[in-house]
Amino acid sequence: MIEYYFSLQLSYNECMDYYHGRFSSVQVVEDNGKIIRFAASHLRPYVSSIGIRGRFRLLLTPENKFIRLERVA
Repeated sequence: MIEYYFSLQLSYNECMDYYHGRFSSVQVVEDNGKIIRFAASHLRPYVSSIGIRGRFRLLLTPENKFIRLERVA
């Protein structure tokens, strides 16, 4: 299992662009500087009235297939 940690801050309006499918993927920079891209649909459970703010852990298989996205802080 591969894990990446990153922080994410998106406004509510930015989240709505992802939520409504205007964008299909999200690109983040993980703590060690690697650029990671994953399906925006994985962020839906974390959208609140202020958007998304927090620290996350992305878990992937050794073949880079999505396992889960977790909020860690």
